[in-house]
Amino acid sequence: MRPTTDPPSGGGLRPLSVAQEKDIVATAFDILSKVGLSDLPAHLIRRAVAHGAYVRHDERICFPKPMVEDALSRAPIRVDLPGFRPSAGLTIGQGRVHIGTGGAAVRVLDGSDGSYRPSGLRDLYTLMRVLDVCDNIHYGIRPVVARDLATPLEQDINTAFACLKATSKPIGISFNDARHIRPVLDLFDTALGTIGGFRTNPFCLAVIVHVVPPLRFSDEGCTTLETCLQHGMIPQICSAGQAGATSPVTLAGALAQGLAECLAGLVLVDMIRPASPCIYAFMPFISDLRTGAMTGGSGESAIANAAAAQLLSGLGLPSTVSAGMTDSKTADVQAGYEKGYSVALAAQAGADMINLSVGMLASIMVASPEALVIDNDMCGAILRSVRGIETGADTLDIDMIERVVCGEGHYLGEAQTLRRMKTDYVYPSLGNRQSVDDWLAAEKPDIWDLAGARVRDILARDHPTHLSREAEAAIRAATPIHLPEFPNHEGAVA
Repeated sequence: MRPTTDPPSGGGLRPLSVAQEKDIVATAFDILSKVGLSDLPAHLIRRAVAHGAYVRHDERICFPKPMVEDALSRAPIRVDLPGFRPSAGLTIGQGRVHIGTGGAAVRVLDGSDGSYRPSGLRDLYTLMRVLDVCDNIHYGIRPVVARDLATPLEQDINTAFACLKATSKPIGISFNDARHIRPVLDLFDTALGTIGGFRTNPFCLAVIVHVVPPLRFSDEGCTTLETCLQHGMIPQICSAGQAGATSPVTLAGALAQGLAECLAGLVLVDMIRPASPCIYAFMPFISDLRTGAMTGGSGESAIANAAAAQLLSGLGLPSTVSAGMTDSKTADVQAGYEKGYSVALAAQAGADMINLSVGMLASIMVASPEALVIDNDMCGAILRSVRGIETGADTLDIDMIERVVCGEGHYLGEAQTLRRMKTDYVYPSLGNRQSVDDWLAAEKPDIWDLAGARVRDILARDHPTHLSREAEAAIRAATPIHLPEFPNHEGAVA
């Protein structure tokens, strides 16, 4: 397994001009102070009013600009997100680009026969195992719903366990009920081998939808956020309005409303636990206005999410946007171009985290491990493009140029070429660079078939071992775990 690619610094792409950015931010502040949000739980309304908010005649809670600015002044600009293993930890913020999964797909594309079936717990574990060895994927937020579990509590506990067991990279999960947070954190403490271990090593994000667009707090989301903050779990709070449906049809209007919803979450975090680390997921979704359905692969989605990254970065907030949500149902040409431009734009704009970016198909309703390894290849090239071009004495060596042009006439044998062939260049694992004749002689290898072989190779290896056998046994003794105990190649339980 190669080490995970260092996250490059993005932000070179600025979809919004300075004037446009100012207009959208000002409109977001006006929305908060004049229109406000509804449905904030009563005890949080009382706390908000004590902090300077006011309640309109129609019971919408409004947040004056100075109140929001105070919260902004306390909000951390970086969030340390540990992995289960310390070496896998990430620092989120200030435009360092990280690629990850996410979503709640309900189907899996079976790579063996091309059929679609309901997603289950084994599928979740498989996807996270594949993610664990993908060098251009930095973190894993639950990509599929385990639909084969009987109760919401079993689903939350087993989702947490499957993600934890499959990868030592930072993970993220959501909760069906805030009351499930405590048993999941107990499971994490057991995995770490100490009571309170998770509070000091919070390797799992809580993905929380704190608002239901347009401009309405989620009672359940607010309760979950409050509980997570009390237990030291880092939240990733999400606004995901759909332009033309639950947010304005104009991209500027959708961005202004979505930013207001993110800032309302910021104020909420500040009221509950000032200066708490939090990551802000601003995901402006797009409607296909011919049908009303969400389109994940559109150019509008690509540019809107890049702009969302710019807006959050301008306010100094650790950002998450969405990209790679192709509308194609399989890993075909459409999937390639929709994923390519959407992930590239988000990365070049400096999104700190790009969720939903790999392994997803059919407008994020389907997941595929084969698509995941293909997308890993794609993201290697995208991250390299974000790194940009280095200049300096060692990269602009005129003496070497003169020596080559007056000598052998090529640079293949130069020390600089040999020294930089791996540091400056990224080589695809699956992408084909053969000549036409060599490709024909090799019987026309197809990237989907190569991806299937890659997935089979990963799954044939020993299962991950970062979770000790003793810790796993203790978890299984205390908790209804439905994931089988997989033997490794030596026959011992992994």
